[in-house]
Amino acid sequence: MIRSAATLAAVTETVDTPGSASLPFYQPTGDECALFEHAYNHRLPLLLKGPTGCGKTRFVAHMAAKLGRPLYTVSCHDDLTAADLTGRYLLKGGDTVWADGPLTRAVREGAICYLDEVVEARKDVTVVLHPLTDDRRILPLDRTGETLEAPPGFMLVVSYNPGYQNVLKALKPSTRQRFLAVEFDFPAPEREVPIVATESGLAENRVVPLVRLANALRALKGQDLEEGVSTRLLIYCATLIRSGMKPERAIRAALIEPLTDDPDIRAGLLRVAEVTLG
Repeated sequence: MIRSAATLAAVTETVDTPGSASLPFYQPTGDECALFEHAYNHRLPLLLKGPTGCGKTRFVAHMAAKLGRPLYTVSCHDDLTAADLTGRYLLKGGDTVWADGPLTRAVREGAICYLDEVVEARKDVTVVLHPLTDDRRILPLDRTGETLEAPPGFMLVVSYNPGYQNVLKALKPSTRQRFLAVEFDFPAPEREVPIVATESGLAENRVVPLVRLANALRALKGQDLEEGVSTRLLIYCATLIRSGMKPERAIRAALIEPLTDDPDIRAGLLRVAEVTLG
């Protein structure tokens, strides 16, 4: 299908290029950095599994900068199609021109392409990925007649949150078994405290009770909550406190309200906060 550039729906995409800036902060919790480097060196695709806000996206940004590779990040959603990733013909000034999608640009440039929450995309997306995730490492572009061979610097990384998966949204075994996989979780308290302190600027001794509360709320996952407090939300909360907001208000805004809309559950979470923090 040929679309006008003015009416083409935008793909949620960010592009990071290597430079002289310091690496994005990331605190390893295991051997995930070494595994990423091995995967990159041997041209193997990588699958990241873990809850929302546990650091998967930051990890990829950190590793791309460490390896000195450009990074294309695509936030997948229900309307994302294979054409959004590979490209399509557009009408520009009366001419029909081909426009590469982010996956195609990453292959051409030898960049890292990160598809965040890949299972949210439409089913035709995984079909496009298959030739890139085996020994062929090719990207066929049927509309242009090209077959792109991925250069050594190209790497495909995808992620998803297993806690949200159901029969309608799950990676097929034929797709999963094309990737190396690493499981992410929220860091242990002794690791999470310095992460939150570094990102927010709040002193570690003031972060400790916030992390303790987060773990108390995470223990309720599967009971009253679908998902626990993310490290991201903890950083938000600490940032508010660092800026001068009262802790009680920051906790409600960042650690309680985002978790539920149910007033009874919200009241219960506030009681947990009161008991945990004393």
